[in-house]
Amino acid sequence: MAKDYFVVIWLRLFLPFAGAYFLSYLYRTANAVIGPVLSNELALGAGSLGLLTSAYFLTFAAAQLPLGMLLDRFGARRVEAGLLLIAASGAAVFALGQDVAGLALGRGLIGLGVSACLMAAFKAFSLWFPANRQASLTGWIMTAGGLGALVASRPLEHALTFAGWREIFFALAGLTLLVAVWLFVSVPERRAASEPEPLAAQWSGVRQVFVSRHFWRFVPLGVMLIGGFMAVQSLWSVAWLMQVNGFPRAVAADHIAGMSGAMLLAYVLIGLLATGLAQRGVTPVRLLVGGLTLSLLTMAVIVSGYSSHSYLLWIAYGTFSSFGTLAYSQAAAGFPLTLAGRANTAFNLMVFIGAFGLQWGLGLLIDGLKDLGHPVARAHQLAFAVLLALQTMALLWFLIAGRQPRRP
Repeated sequence: MAKDYFVVIWLRLFLPFAGAYFLSYLYRTANAVIGPVLSNELALGAGSLGLLTSAYFLTFAAAQLPLGMLLDRFGARRVEAGLLLIAASGAAVFALGQDVAGLALGRGLIGLGVSACLMAAFKAFSLWFPANRQASLTGWIMTAGGLGALVASRPLEHALTFAGWREIFFALAGLTLLVAVWLFVSVPERRAASEPEPLAAQWSGVRQVFVSRHFWRFVPLGVMLIGGFMAVQSLWSVAWLMQVNGFPRAVAADHIAGMSGAMLLAYVLIGLLATGLAQRGVTPVRLLVGGLTLSLLTMAVIVSGYSSHSYLLWIAYGTFSSFGTLAYSQAAAGFPLTLAGRANTAFNLMVFIGAFGLQWGLGLLIDGLKDLGHPVARAHQLAFAVLLALQTMALLWFLIAGRQPRRP
């Protein structure tokens, strides 16, 4: 009986949220493949392309702080289903867009609409599953996102050979609408054991997070490394492979598919092995620093212009960058359990602000370097070198801040 109950809850609860997070990641990374098509069809510069793509990150970030309070007051089912309706409308607006403003509006609505996909899942899991199941559920929900990133690479490029990008986004709008209805109808309702805190108390908790030195140790890491990876993965990776390496779009999409597949495997392995490694003295912070250090070294090789074994380089970059997800739990670990949710959403806010600023900023920098007379390939190299320098400084800050004694 207990087993049947668990299976029913798994099918009714986990799968709808997994479907929503799959769509969230697909939307996030789709412009990496569609971007060159948009640039050619609508004559967009790198700055304009960066702006309209990063609008997703801006609205996603803006939703993070109120999101936790909405989830506490109205529940994951209603909040997530309602927001997915906004995402569906955003996909339709994007499909109808004729200029940068229209496309950016669509991307912004999509970002707002999928802003709760991961946090709503975490909220529902905490109510329905025991604590010893949370780590594996986190791994599986991240796997669903990885599958979305995988579909947004080679399969999406293949779809562009027999359908236009507008038709694809209309189809995604319909699929998102179906997932919203599925989630609203399928997910069972359950309230937390205690009433949510008053609004003033919730905002006081948010302030506690933002004045914490522990939090600001992690912020540059989230902004520059995690946000920077998002900016590269969701747009500038394909631009680099086409403009610097000279690959056709199909080959560039193959590289991104390999990178997304490696990330998928890395998420699963982190979920399976992190606890055992910690028991052997390899703490999550050591895994975080080790993985991100290797990520920066891999990016340094890519930026140097080394083109041999590029497929393996981008796979390695995706694999090592996946360790950045450990920063979420480690940032929240410095706070009481009552503040863990707000610490996570506050950190997520900073990550997505970084993704927005860096994705748009890289486009503006590339355009500016081209205006100064640099060839397009060289402009990409210099812009990526600036990003690498900022990321290196962020990792150094994390290491130095960790050596300083905490205030009692």
